[in-house]
Amino acid sequence: MAQQPQFESLRVTAEGTLGRLSLNRPEKLNALSPSLMQELVQAARWFDRQDDVRVVLVSGAGRAFCAGFDLNAFGGMDRTPPSREDADLGRVMTEQLTNMRALTLAAIQGRCVGGGVVIAAACDLRLAAEDALFSIPEIDMGIPLAWGGIPRLVREIGPAMTRELVIDCREFSAAEAQALGFLNRCVPAGQLAEAAEAWAKGLAAKAGRLLAVTKRAVNEAAEQLVSSAGAVADADQLLAALGDPECQEMSRAYLARRGKP
Repeated sequence: MAQQPQFESLRVTAEGTLGRLSLNRPEKLNALSPSLMQELVQAARWFDRQDDVRVVLVSGAGRAFCAGFDLNAFGGMDRTPPSREDADLGRVMTEQLTNMRALTLAAIQGRCVGGGVVIAAACDLRLAAEDALFSIPEIDMGIPLAWGGIPRLVREIGPAMTRELVIDCREFSAAEAQALGFLNRCVPAGQLAEAAEAWAKGLAAKAGRLLAVTKRAVNEAAEQLVSSAGAVADADQLLAALGDPECQEMSRAYLARRGKP
C-alpha cells in the first residue's frame, strides 16, 4: 500500500488499483475554499505518481457532495478581493482532475452546487443517489460560472441546456441530470456507497493501459468538439464581477437570503 498523504480538507487513500479521494469539510458541506482546491491539485498530482492506481473514486463526506464556491472564504463582496492566482485555482484544479492518468468516478449525494457541478464534470464517470439535487447558482451569487465549467457542461449536456441551467440557476434532480446525459447512473440513496464501490472495483480490474488510452482519446475528442482553452480567462471574468457594483449587490442579496453576513 502506498504511503497515504495527509491533507486538512481531503481524505486520500490508495490500495492496489483503486484510489479514493473524498472532500472532507462536512461542516461546510464540502464548500470549495482556496486551501481545499490547492489540496485537490496536490492530490491529483499524487495519484499520478501511483503507478498501480487505475481508478479514483471521488466523493464528499457527510450529507453533501459539494456546496460549491465558498464565497466567504474568497473574501465576500465587501472584503479584499482574491488574488488572480486564487481566482484561477478552480481552473487549475479542474484541469488537473480532468488530466489525471487514472479514470475518475464521482459518487454524488445530497447537494451538488456550482463548483461542485464543475468538479463532477471534470470526472470521467458520474453516479448519483436518486435524491441528489444539483444547481448552478453563480449568476444569482453575482459571479460567472468559471473554472472551465461552461465548455465542460456544453460537452456533456449541449449548449441549450447549459444556457438554461447556468442562467436560470434553478435546481435540477438526479433524474433530470441523467436524462440530460450528465450522469451515467442513478441509484437509490441507500445504495450509493455500495454501488459506487462495486463499479469502481469493476473498472479497476480492467487493463490499466487500456483505461488510460481510452480516457485520453475521449478527452482529446471532447476537447476538439468544445475547447476549454478559453478558461484561462475565467479568473479575469470572476475578478471583474467581484468589482462590479451590480454584481456586488446581487451577491449581498444572495447572502442575505441565506442569513450570511
